[in-house]
Amino acid sequence: MSKIHCRIITPRGVYKEFYTSIVNVDTVDGRRGILPNHMPLVTVLKIGKLSTEEESGRQEYAVAGGVLYFRDNLAEILTDAIENKDEIDYERAEKARQRAQRRLESNDLNVDLKRAQVALQKAINRINMR
Repeated sequence: MSKIHCRIITPRGVYKEFYTSIVNVDTVDGRRGILPNHMPLVTVLKIGKLSTEEESGRQEYAVAGGVLYFRDNLAEILTDAIENKDEIDYERAEKARQRAQRRLESNDLNVDLKRAQVALQKAINRINMR
């Protein structure tokens, strides 16, 4: 059976490289499942979940958006941040959610509302990985 060679890249370099039988991602067009030999694809990822079937079993990741390129059974995911479900510090994520919520509710004209909304989405995504 064919496998997908998956490479996840962040600004710090290659986060992880592995083989999988499926890549499930949240895109701006909805949830997508990519199987081996899928047609070439470029899609924008939203803040959401990435799940794969690896040698160690099902793996789930919190992804902070990005881009997925797929061609010839190579999936490259470019993202600013990604964490495996088991790596997430849920207490820290909850504190980040609270900070972002306070910023949004502050009515402070110096608060960058778009940035606060994105921070809130990222924190909620990480918390929802439980």
